Order: sequence, then C-alpha cells, then structure tokens
Amino acid sequence: MDIVIIKEPITRAELKKIMEEQLASNSFIHKEAAAGRWFKFSLAEQMGNIGSEVSRAAKAQGKDKKRFQAAIERALELFYLTLVDKRWHGRRQEIARAQDVFLDAVTGGTKYQSDLNSLQSYFDQFAMIAMADFNKKYGF
Repeated sequence: MDIVIIKEPITRAELKKIMEEQLASNSFIHKEAAAGRWFKFSLAEQMGNIGSEVSRAAKAQGKDKKRFQAAIERALELFYLTLVDKRWHGRRQEIARAQDVFLDAVTGGTKYQSDLNSLQSYFDQFAMIAMADFNKKYGF
C-alpha cells in the first residue's frame, strides 16, 4: 500500500475514498495477513492488533504526519480485513462502528467527540482477552 500524505483537515469521506483506492489496488501492507493468516486470528486478536495501530496513530498525531498517516492506513487495512472475515458476520456492526469512531477521531472527533487516546481503552480490552486466551492455551 502506498503512503498517501493527508493534508489536515480531511473529511471522513475523503479518507474512506483514499483507503478504498488503496485496497482496490491489492497492495496490502499486511501481505501475510491478507493472504490468510489474519483469518486464523480470533476476533480479540484482530481487534487487539487494530488497537496497536490506533496506539501508533495516537503517538504520532500532531507530531509526525507521515507516521500518523501510515498508522491510519495500517489500521484501516486491518479494519477492512476484519470486516470481510466471514466468521464475524454477527459482529460487523460493532466492528464498522469502531472503524467509524476511529475515522472520527483521526479527523477531529466532530461526530462522536472521540479521540485516539480514549479509543485506545476500547481496543485494550480485546488485547487483554487475546493475551488471557494465549496464556490459557499455552499454560502460562
């Protein structure tokens, strides 16, 4: 996926259009994940990984536009892969809403009054579940 520098401010529709164009080109950043590895992860693992990109975006916001943009693109790609995962058919509304809140946060928080730092706590819950499942599976 090519990095596209976004001039601030940008509308949610413009950001979605950029992501759709990137995804249509099939040049995924997470090539192994897009090739099938992502679809072996639990929902908690997928959302926890998205949370890692949310955290990276939060750290770069207002400091490093290039890193901020790259984290946004990676997060949107992971959201896309999660949304197309057929196992989560009944959870798509929640996943799509999380994506919408994320887009709101990176575009100024005008729709939901969201920000990346507060959104991080939502994703941390998934990361903790994934870690607990991992520890249980491997006897830690």
